Amino acid sequence: MSEVKVKNTAAIILAAGKGKRMQMDNANKVTAQLADKPLILHIIDFIKGLGINTTIVVVGHHKESVMHALDGQHVLFAEQKELLGTGDAVVTALRVLPGGISDVLVVYGDDAVLYSEKNLPTLQQLFTTHEQIHDAITLLTIEQENPSDLGRIVRDESGKIIAIVEEKDATDEERKITEINPGCFLFSVEFLKIYLPKLSKSLVTGEYYLTQLIDLAVANGESVTGVQGGKMDWRGINTKEELETAEKLYQETH
Repeated sequence: MSEVKVKNTAAIILAAGKGKRMQMDNANKVTAQLADKPLILHIIDFIKGLGINTTIVVVGHHKESVMHALDGQHVLFAEQKELLGTGDAVVTALRVLPGGISDVLVVYGDDAVLYSEKNLPTLQQLFTTHEQIHDAITLLTIEQENPSDLGRIVRDESGKIIAIVEEKDATDEERKITEINPGCFLFSVEFLKIYLPKLSKSLVTGEYYLTQLIDLAVANGESVTGVQGGKMDWRGINTKEELETAEKLYQETH
């Protein structure tokens, strides 16, 4: 994989969640095998290919299985002792972030496994846009013909992103949106330090959601840009059936 130009950027992989629907009793779901290696190792390879040298993996549920899968990889681990959501996971990661890092790429430990060489122009655009605009948040968006269960990208009349709305919170009109959030974000570390403490706990789940940072950024006039990846090969992996679909996609694209 050719390197993407990145400056002072670290990566954070969120791999602490329980992943109940995958029904893996003795291991974290990011250790499930895809094309003969754990899901999370595909993501490590993708991050190395971007030329990012510092990677923090947030562990929690069955942390030993994740750490074992990454044995021999040059990564830092941050333990999320209470599983309080993706926002709290990034707070945990920042505690071990080395000095001199200005921006972080945040991806989920199960959702970035299909990024490949042909996606590099889009990913380069993500980094270039973030650097040129000095965004608080630059995020990848993609199109899905069946966006069921996925976070919808809501834009205003001028095309600016104003929210990511989860399926359960979406109106009937918002559910028709096919532009979705695949969970690939670039954040300014300075922005995270200011706004992560301002996240509010979900009344439904008791968790802090990373996507609420979009709402906070918009409300406070911070710059948020979405880089459109079109119909990229992507598959969120939450069930064994979705893992099988990802396996087929992987074989077709690699």
